[in-house]
Amino acid sequence: MNDRNASAVPERQGAGGDGDGDDREAIARLLPAPPSWDLPPDRHARGKDLLMHQIDHDRTTRTRPVGRRLLRPALLAPVTALALAGALTAGIALSGDDKAAGTASHRAATDMRPAAALLGRISDAAGKQHSPAVRDDQFVYTRKKVREADLTSGKAVVSPLKEFETWVSQEPGPLRKLGLMRSGDGETLPINAELGDTEGTPAGMSRPTYRWLASLPTDPDELLDQLYAQTPAARGRERDQAVFEQIGSLLGGMTPPRTAAALYRAAAKIPGVTEAPGARDAIGRRGLGIAREDTRHGVHTEWVFDKEDYSFLGSRSRLTKDMPYGAAGTLLSSSAELRHAAVDEAGRRPTGSTDGGKP
Repeated sequence: MNDRNASAVPERQGAGGDGDGDDREAIARLLPAPPSWDLPPDRHARGKDLLMHQIDHDRTTRTRPVGRRLLRPALLAPVTALALAGALTAGIALSGDDKAAGTASHRAATDMRPAAALLGRISDAAGKQHSPAVRDDQFVYTRKKVREADLTSGKAVVSPLKEFETWVSQEPGPLRKLGLMRSGDGETLPINAELGDTEGTPAGMSRPTYRWLASLPTDPDELLDQLYAQTPAARGRERDQAVFEQIGSLLGGMTPPRTAAALYRAAAKIPGVTEAPGARDAIGRRGLGIAREDTRHGVHTEWVFDKEDYSFLGSRSRLTKDMPYGAAGTLLSSSAELRHAAVDEAGRRPTGSTDGGKP
């Protein structure tokens, strides 16, 4: 504030001595106190983050060579339920060596955007759901259809549409066997612990049990802070995009209504989130779309919601730039959510499914 007061009275030209300083101080004392416009430290940090993000983006678009390191798309489904069982060939986002940032520019997003208004309606609908709680001794059953790009050859090879069923244990403690997964051809495989979890994978971001989801903050700002702090850094993804896709991995399952409502309102605060007209899931169901594009890495990810009840239908991710492993428009992943339920035994289908109970 002293610097601002001094700059309010211009220095006189010519000789400058103690008398000049006394005159300036006397005049300054006659002036009204300037308003306190200093930003709080957190606002300074956010502004700096946004500025540096834009500078980095501008520099990248001018100087970055065409070739970039290989991107492995993040699946918009619980990664342990799909990848570690060994049935899917598409890669998941790899954790980087640097620590995930605990804060980001998410508070800079405004609730006045059309996407935020749509997510507000989706949040309200999710919060009014009366889904039953899931016990720790139960399994969450999911049936879905997916298409994915296999990048192991260095080129994106998109798979045909496949159906999968998973049974994920809700036990809170670290587990070495997380559940079961069954492919459309009837092959059943165990879902093992995350790579590196020699003592078993605990409930958390990579194994979101119902109890863990219920423990998350329901205040959107607090929830988003936690998501930015705990989402692993992902190669080939901007930080905001990684968090957006992490939220996507938590959608569509057996989620406590208050948590689901908070997740949607948190997503509305991520910069770059927009509406996606004409969005459709893996089986072609059209609905209301919410999307975000990682302009640096050329990846567009969208979520699809039912037009009537705002339920989550699925997701889609594609390239928006030509990359060494695929041309712009190449599909990276798509999914369609078909059924979710809580069951008492792994391998048993929920009552009322078209295939009956335990096969």
